[in-house]
Parts: sequence; C-alpha cells; structure tokens
Amino acid sequence: MNLPKLKIGRLVADLPIVQGGMAIRISTGALAGAVAKTGAVGVIGASGLAFEELAKEIRLAKRIAGGRGIVATNIMFAAREFVGLVNTALGEEIDLIFTGAGFSRDIFKMAKGTKTEIVPIVSSVGLAKISKRLGAPAIVVEGKEAGGHLGTMRSIKEILPEIREAVGPDLPIIGAGGFYDGKQIAEFLKLGANAVQIATRFVLAEECNAARAYKEVYQKATKDDVVFITSPVGMPGHAIKNSFVKKILDKTVPRPAGCDYCLKNCSLVYCIIQALINAQQGDLENGIVFSGENVWKIKNRTIRPAAEIIKDILKEYETADE
Repeated sequence: MNLPKLKIGRLVADLPIVQGGMAIRISTGALAGAVAKTGAVGVIGASGLAFEELAKEIRLAKRIAGGRGIVATNIMFAAREFVGLVNTALGEEIDLIFTGAGFSRDIFKMAKGTKTEIVPIVSSVGLAKISKRLGAPAIVVEGKEAGGHLGTMRSIKEILPEIREAVGPDLPIIGAGGFYDGKQIAEFLKLGANAVQIATRFVLAEECNAARAYKEVYQKATKDDVVFITSPVGMPGHAIKNSFVKKILDKTVPRPAGCDYCLKNCSLVYCIIQALINAQQGDLENGIVFSGENVWKIKNRTIRPAAEIIKDILKEYETADE
C-alpha cells in the first residue's frame, strides 16, 4: 500500500507526513532537517527564537536535509515578533511557512513574489474558505486533540470532512491533532486528508532539542496525566500534569514579576514563554510540557533517530488493514 505524495504549490514531499512545529526550541533545525531528509516535511518552531537564531536553524535544517523533502517553519500569529520572524524566514528562502494561533491575511502579501508557500492552520469552515480565497496552496486542519494552542474544542474527525466538503477536492488538507501512528494516516486519507501532521511522537526523536527530563515525561505519560490548561494567550491546550500545571489548574500559579511583551495579547496570569523555556531546559517544576492528547497511546516510546520513527510510521500504515 503506497502512500501518495504531498503537493503544496511548487513543492512536493515524497511522504505525506508533516512533523509539527513545536515552539520554544523543541523542534529546531536538527529535527526539521532529519525529517525532511526522509522525504517528509520538517518544521522548525519559530516562536521564541531571535531573528538570527531562526535564520541559523533554517540554514542548519537545509544543510541536513540535503535538498530532500520540505523544510518549513511554524510561526504563531499571536507572537509580537510575527512580522519579523516571517521576514526572516522569507529572507532565508524557506520552502514553507505554517501559521496558526490566530489568522493573518497580510502574510500572503508579505510572501508575494517569493518562492515560499504559506499554509494557514485553521479549525473552521470559515477560515478554510478565506485561506483558499487568499491563495493558500494547502491548509492544516487542526482538531481539539492537538497540543499547544487550540482554536477549537471539536474533534478533527468532525471538522475535517466538513472542511473538505466546503473547499472542494483540489485544495490539499493536512489533518492535525492527536496523530501518533501510521494507521491513522490510512484512516484520515479516507476521510479526505492529503497528509497528516504528527508532532508529539517526534519529541522522542534523538534530534529533538528538548531536555532528557522533558522526553522522559512523554515516556511515562498515562491517559490521566493529559489535561487541558488555558494559556495566557487565551487559547486552551493539552499539557502533561506536573506541579506547575497543577498550580495553573488550581489558579495558584504565580504571576510574572516582569514582562518582555513577547505576545500581542496576554492575560499575564503567568508567563507562558518562561514556563516553556524552563521545561525545554529540564526544569519541570517550573515548566509546562505541551503534548497531544494521545501521547499515552504511543507504543514505542524509546528515544531514537527521527528516521527510525518515520520508518515505524510507514510500517504501521502498511499494516493498517490487517
């Protein structure tokens, strides 16, 4: 059972697998490049990076990929430095920019005349139609099963068929939210997706930039450990329970002593960026570990190269009908 290729504008990926962009230095150039080298789409999480740091990670990913696959970045619209990060990625001639946590029409104007493709992350029929009208060569359709900042509390299984019907058969759709194995690829191709986005599973890649303690949280997570929290951005997300997350849920989390104004809008209930930096560096007592809601369903949670994870996903796809 052969997987179809994924065509996004001028770009073609041999594998219809997108490694989700995980911000605050979780998915950097090493992971994105390793995934792209397999023929899939590797994604750098740009939010939280300085402009020159993003540029260096893009160059690293391209060098590792060696001309294979697609090298992309994910840039949150909610980030105050959104425009600067987009311009940096465009200046490095990145293949593709995914953008979510809000919706930008201006990004299409910014990318006009460049070789970079712009792919919005949406969770509604309305935004899917707007994306198509603006000329998006593809869209990511994300359901409530995802980690990070969510734009909906509806399941991907409900949303994706609705959006497929609304935008017609020709616009490529990348399903996102809770994907963790190759059998789901087979299921969602039948539902109308052209590809799937998988983020959580790639935290367990050797090339993932998270601290070992962060990865161990993924390895040990159970169903009951995964909870919804509200970000100061105003969007919900899945996180794995720890002492800091419990304080968020109990509303006893300490307010930030200062603010760098990294977000366009922030409730200042706590500092999400510092909490994510702490976790990425291994300080789990003062950090947030985002994950998809199905982290506990991953069967092989050993830490190994991204290419081996891709191989396992392909084997799972091949045996989907068994």
